[in-house]
Amino acid sequence: MEEEKQQEQKSNNNNNNNNNNNNKTSRKCSPRTSSYRGSETAFTYHHHHQLIQNPYGFGYGYGLGFGFGYTNQYQTFPALLPLPPTIPLHLSVAPCFPQNHGFGSRTHFKKPTRNHNYPVPPAPAEVEKRVVCHPKENGRKIVSDAKQKQFQVARRPDSGGIEGKPITLLANHFLVEFDQSQKIFHYDIEIHPNPSKEFARMIKQKLVEQNSPRLSNAVPVFDGRRTIYSPIEFQEKNLDLYISLPISPLTPSKVFRVNIKLVSKFDGKAPSNYLNNGVEYDSTPLPQEYIHALDVVLREGPTEKCIPSGRSFYSISMGGAKEIGGGAIALRGFFQSLRPTQQGLALNVDFSVTAFHESIGVIPYLQKRLDFMRDLSCKRALSLTSEEKDEVEKALKNMRVFVCHRETMQRYRVYGLTEKVTEDLWFPDRDGTSMRLTSYFKEQYGYDIQYMNLPCLQISRRKPCYLPMELCVICEGQKFLGKLSDDQTAKILKMGCQRPKERRAIIDKVMKGSFGPASGDQGKEFKLRISKEMTKLTGRILQPPKLKLGNGGNVRNLTPFRSDRQWNLLDSHVFESTRIERWAIMSFGGTHEQKSTIGKFTNHLSERCQHLGIYLHKNTIVEPIYEPMHVLGNPKLLESKLKKIYNSSSGNLQLLVCVMERKHKGYADLKRIAETRIGIVSQCCLYSNLEKMSSQFLANLALKINAKIGGCTVALYNTLPSQIPRLFRQEDPVIFMGADVTHPHPLDDSTPSVAAVVGSVNWPASNKYVSRMRSQTHRQEIIEDLCNMVTEILEDFLHELSKLPTRIVFFRDGVSETQFHKVMHEELKAIKEACSRFSDYTPPITFAVVQKRHHTRLFPTENQLPSDENVSPGTVVDSVIVHPREFDFYLCSHWGVKGTSRPIHYHVLWDENKFTSDEVQKLVYNLCYTFVRCTKPVSIVPPVYYAHLAAYRGSLYLDRSDSSGAISRGSIPKAMPLPKLSENIRKLMFYC
Repeated sequence: MEEEKQQEQKSNNNNNNNNNNNNKTSRKCSPRTSSYRGSETAFTYHHHHQLIQNPYGFGYGYGLGFGFGYTNQYQTFPALLPLPPTIPLHLSVAPCFPQNHGFGSRTHFKKPTRNHNYPVPPAPAEVEKRVVCHPKENGRKIVSDAKQKQFQVARRPDSGGIEGKPITLLANHFLVEFDQSQKIFHYDIEIHPNPSKEFARMIKQKLVEQNSPRLSNAVPVFDGRRTIYSPIEFQEKNLDLYISLPISPLTPSKVFRVNIKLVSKFDGKAPSNYLNNGVEYDSTPLPQEYIHALDVVLREGPTEKCIPSGRSFYSISMGGAKEIGGGAIALRGFFQSLRPTQQGLALNVDFSVTAFHESIGVIPYLQKRLDFMRDLSCKRALSLTSEEKDEVEKALKNMRVFVCHRETMQRYRVYGLTEKVTEDLWFPDRDGTSMRLTSYFKEQYGYDIQYMNLPCLQISRRKPCYLPMELCVICEGQKFLGKLSDDQTAKILKMGCQRPKERRAIIDKVMKGSFGPASGDQGKEFKLRISKEMTKLTGRILQPPKLKLGNGGNVRNLTPFRSDRQWNLLDSHVFESTRIERWAIMSFGGTHEQKSTIGKFTNHLSERCQHLGIYLHKNTIVEPIYEPMHVLGNPKLLESKLKKIYNSSSGNLQLLVCVMERKHKGYADLKRIAETRIGIVSQCCLYSNLEKMSSQFLANLALKINAKIGGCTVALYNTLPSQIPRLFRQEDPVIFMGADVTHPHPLDDSTPSVAAVVGSVNWPASNKYVSRMRSQTHRQEIIEDLCNMVTEILEDFLHELSKLPTRIVFFRDGVSETQFHKVMHEELKAIKEACSRFSDYTPPITFAVVQKRHHTRLFPTENQLPSDENVSPGTVVDSVIVHPREFDFYLCSHWGVKGTSRPIHYHVLWDENKFTSDEVQKLVYNLCYTFVRCTKPVSIVPPVYYAHLAAYRGSLYLDRSDSSGAISRGSIPKAMPLPKLSENIRKLMFYC
């Protein structure tokens, strides 16, 4: 054994020498070739395990330290010998710190004046010329100053709105003051060989400890990739250093070569000028580089003490980890982002919850995640079927694991499973003879493999490198990217559902805690002063609009007077009702007792429709049809059943109500077949709702049915032309359009995305929308066929109203701030091109982005509302926390029943209609009352809501017949077009 250790040390010395030699020769190449910018490196964490005699070969125990780590100590095993490249088992010695390593523990965790002039919008030809490239720096898109000047976002037209009742609010924005004379020095850092993110941070820490004089005694911050920012200039512009990290007690340290090069230096004068918003600086772009540097400074402390994930940080010290089932746990954390606002730079901090993979052994993990693995210990002699093996591979692919049978810090990525089971795996030994994998572990580690009939993990793309599942543990800190089950989602939502008072207290604790953005000394080094108090501001509560209902009811108009702004239809009819004389009911599954309620359900639904002014014939055109649930799982059989019921109605079936025993994936096939192959409007519900048969359930069902057939629930009593007379006229119709793109879940890297655009086709009510849906390139956010989609909707508008809209107001959902310029350029150009297809038609266009996935929250002060209440519907904020110059505002149009209300952020990027703040805010808020599915204002402007529903419906049409669910890493296939909608439902709101 001692001889083996000497051979191993000799081999490791040779490996280190080779690394050094390679580093020397690689300097002849461009440093770009060896950079790891943008590389996907998982976070690695320290686990100490002990190999003991139990069914899995090692012990598990939750410690009280950071995350979900283990507290078991190492048991000494002989290190695995370095093996030749051809050997299947690739378990080379990797860096491992001794128990008392010296690196940091991870167990802690005046409104300014503005220019009121509008920018002159460029002509379409000019827009086309302004194609700009957006280079990436450290994974962030950087738009050059010159290019920003060429394509300017709309400026705020005034000092903000004045309509509504003033209210004092708190926002979770914390002022960050900076010294504009403080210089920041930007250095590029290259490390050879390329380390993981955590190793890179360890190298940076040791670099600072050992080379403080050469770094001018500065305490620089590191973004974890290629950038270091320092408040003091280093002694040299170019530094070449060697950093040694300990690997293990049995092997020598690993040497990394570090090259540091000065890239630029800047101070805070430019951002200060920008934020002060002087007229002479109106065309000056936002200095992204300075703000990015300060953002890195403020993230340094939390990164050292928490699990970073995107722009959020998670820590067990914020309430522990909670199992949510399926091998996943939920961790509490906080989001932070530095933003330019009217008050200056502000740090947006919010409470956050997300799911991570549970850090346990691979086999226990699979037993929690997959049903067929749960009784594995009782049937060790059985092998996995090919379908089961595919499920296991799908669950583990690309996950990081570490081994527990030996002392190492090496982390491995799972690329797949071996074709053969563990007992059938052999590899060539050093003497040329074949050695069985199970025999190797017995001889080398004295360990008997327990699960001989399971495949091993394949941990290399190119070489056959194997690890037995039972000796592997899931690395902690890996975000759960798969689709959560309904139960898991409910548990996550429950953890994140905090009332305003509790959420505010959590955020305050983060700001004053030892792991938040204000912790550490980095801010002081860069002369930052971070307020620990939320921003106090004045918002306004807009008055609700008066609503118009149907003429047949006792109440024909009303103003929502309740604090939640809801209303009921007990004595009212819907604004526009429909007549449904030919309809049918189809049942899928259900017990005999459940099926017996169908007759009662038919009568009650018809009566409830009558109360609302909707005519639904008391009798179906054919007797209810009862089918077993398995019919939903067979698309061909389902289609034949639907065609049969359609033909039995002589091809004139207005509505098909489908009652299901439970939710089923065949719902997607039912909608696709009904709406594209046959031409039936369908409404689905569950037997569980029929058991209660509440008046509210029946009313909701009736409203949806009425909207799908062509009716609408409510209209504005005072039409938009009467409310905004400066811009709107009764005789000049306006179209409101909404657009959204829905993407497949994160682990799916081949399914097309689906884009949807909707447009209103009745003026001045503007409460009926036609839709267009298209599949497009996987994860493409820009709507590729927008020009044709808008053209078709304009043609429908022309057909309905006999004239084209004189103005276009376009609401775009799902766009992040980094995509504003790209979306505005490409999609605005597409809208203008669509208009140009009509003779002499150039209507003014307003293009607004609608953001709901942001982290700004508004809290009432105690003297305004009870501290545990949400802000009132109609609360609008367009000062202090909004953009210093651009035209944006926050509007909370709904009543938050659970948790803390999230206001919607509306950002007007282009405005040829020249709205004032009051006009656009009133427009959006009034439209929120016209949503057809409910009797309350919705949280987001209806055109966007409908676009989201239409995009989801389009995603159901995608052909999944050949989709195995496995992750592919090849080229992205071309998106197949969606099936064409049936002509008789094309203009209906079938998607709502």
